[in-house]
Amino acid sequence: MVLYGINKTTLLDYPGHLAATFFTGGCNLRCPFCQNSALVLEPWSQPAIREQEALDFLKKRRGILEGVCITGGEPTLQPELEQFIRRVRELGYLVKLDTNGYRPQVLRRLLAEGLLDYVAMDIKASREHYAMACGLPRVDLDLIEQSVELLNNSSIPCEFRTTAVKGIHTVEEFTSIGRWLQGGKAYFLQNYADSEQVMERGFAGFEKERLEEMRERVAAYIPQATLRGVD
Repeated sequence: MVLYGINKTTLLDYPGHLAATFFTGGCNLRCPFCQNSALVLEPWSQPAIREQEALDFLKKRRGILEGVCITGGEPTLQPELEQFIRRVRELGYLVKLDTNGYRPQVLRRLLAEGLLDYVAMDIKASREHYAMACGLPRVDLDLIEQSVELLNNSSIPCEFRTTAVKGIHTVEEFTSIGRWLQGGKAYFLQNYADSEQVMERGFAGFEKERLEEMRERVAAYIPQATLRGVD
């Protein structure tokens, strides 16, 4: 498997564990507020890391790092993902997967095979606004629903998370999001931050007060709803 970036040490990407994060290229969505546009649109323009190079790095960091986070792009698009995870686990690492949930068949197999220790799934918006938030004419919400159900029924730690963006989200729709995800183990709300790498410019984040209103609406259904990265 070819990777397109590495964060060699992070305390943020895998809750509770010192980890390394590997980035995959390509995505099946085109979220206009995506912070990794180069990875999504032209991953070949990024420095490539071969699978063996990544594994050699992890061998050297055994006893220091505890886990590996695989993110993107969208990792479930990679045909070699399962093989890579197996090799990472053979080195003694915990594995966290970040996913948009649009390929539930891959998620289902990885969970059934016991290959994942933590899953974070992005919830782009309420059902009504999902296609707009994904930057697509339409989305098959049944695929997203399947992934939500898989995680709600999973025995491993899982989280749902949403990036709040002015022009994409409203405070009111977080009631719908909370009702939809009811039964989830954890939910994190993070604020949009502009950058040079964003897919489309011109968006902005919300004031802390509005974010807290959003969190409260979700917390009515998922008590563990929390703001992440908001001072």
